[in-house]
Amino acid sequence: MEPVKSILKSLLFLLIVVGFSQCASTKRLEDKLPLEIGVVYSQHWVSGVRGGGSGYNLFIPIKSNPNKIVLDSLYFKGKRVKLEQKNASVFVGRFKTEANHKHDIIMSSDPLAEYGNTVPGLSKKTPFELNDTECVVSYQGGNKVLYYKISNVIKKTSTEAPNIPQDR
Repeated sequence: MEPVKSILKSLLFLLIVVGFSQCASTKRLEDKLPLEIGVVYSQHWVSGVRGGGSGYNLFIPIKSNPNKIVLDSLYFKGKRVKLEQKNASVFVGRFKTEANHKHDIIMSSDPLAEYGNTVPGLSKKTPFELNDTECVVSYQGGNKVLYYKISNVIKKTSTEAPNIPQDR
């Protein structure tokens, strides 16, 4: 009976340690963003060229930024991208989707012929539970990364672009 108690105590201890380690990896959201933002919106785009790609951009307009905070990353619809500062008053997150992309895969009995094939993208679970109208931005606060959830992301009408938007 003593070995069973010892095993049960060890399992209970292991369960508690694993439980607390999961809590430590959960990202904590800040209550307030140290800059003032306007209405955040997303806009889907499709290249006008077949196979040219598609995706959506999420725009975060900045009304006031007295502390010169630079937004770093964006979590939206289960994906994460680096934000780019379009100008002093707008940050943009550019997401590419699988629709309207070329998928040339070489299938051959010769493994060397398949060398250039790419592995299909695996979806990573983001650390935040978000619906389609919510996103989370990360930014540097002192010496640590902070996170802020933005609700009510508006979806604007789609645009057709003659080419894929250029990453700048």
